[in-house]
Amino acid sequence: MSSPMPASSFLSALEGEGLVVVQVGDWRNHNRNHKGPWGPVHGVMIHHTVTKGTAATVGIVRKGYSGLPGPLCHGMIAKDGRVHLVGYGRANHAGLGDPDVLSAVIAERALPGDNEASVDGNRHFYGFECENLGDGDDPWPTAQVEAIVRVGAALCRHHGWSARSVIRHLDWQPGKVDPRGPGLDWDDIEKRIAKRLGSKPTTTPRPTPARPVVDLSELVKAARTNPPMKGTPCTYEGVRIYEAALVDEGLLAKTRLDGHFGTDTEEATSKWQERLGYRGRKPGQPADGIPGKTSLVKLGQRHGFDVRD
Repeated sequence: MSSPMPASSFLSALEGEGLVVVQVGDWRNHNRNHKGPWGPVHGVMIHHTVTKGTAATVGIVRKGYSGLPGPLCHGMIAKDGRVHLVGYGRANHAGLGDPDVLSAVIAERALPGDNEASVDGNRHFYGFECENLGDGDDPWPTAQVEAIVRVGAALCRHHGWSARSVIRHLDWQPGKVDPRGPGLDWDDIEKRIAKRLGSKPTTTPRPTPARPVVDLSELVKAARTNPPMKGTPCTYEGVRIYEAALVDEGLLAKTRLDGHFGTDTEEATSKWQERLGYRGRKPGQPADGIPGKTSLVKLGQRHGFDVRD
């Protein structure tokens, strides 16, 4: 168990690892601490932003967007390797994740598959967003990957953690695929962090997480049942996977990723269907907010899940 380090120590740790750090505004006091506790911290989580352009990306992760206030991380790692500090304290970056994954991070052992979303990750992880389109094709420059390695090593060194304490968003929350893209080899990153820490890297490659599966019939059942049932808890776990993809598409506020196929998820589904060219929102029409196989498969192809009838 570790208490978050003071902001001055955080800055010193990063600069001490040879990183170029850009301090943005009053980052030391920009946080979401009024929404809940921050700490104890157990690890570092790496994300991609699904944005283009360093200046615009810094603005987004610092201020947030409709439905999800900033900061969205503690630091943003740009393509040139510079680390832009935008906040310190509780930040809206990790969301709810798998308790078994958290236990594995604390124990510094191999991670299990993530199939639950019930633990507050914003409390327990330092978060770093990385400038990348997130489409699986946008490359990761050498300088940016090296900065990820150094960020992970800096925070692990301070807390006495191993390289196993640095994880990806996709390791934490079902339905997430970030970070991904050419030039990003996570096994290699973990070995390089271990090397910087002066420890022997693990010889067991980190397994590639199995692709989540969304059952179309169960998703449709949830869509037809949940909207009028305000406050109803998750009735089918695949709804979380589906909602996470809609969040990444910018169609659903991250705060609505709750496993309840309510009216906001229905509205986001209609917008996704219309994005694919379907028209008509009345019941039974192509963009009525009830998932169909074609639109669900296309969403899964973009966001890393498979579809079962």
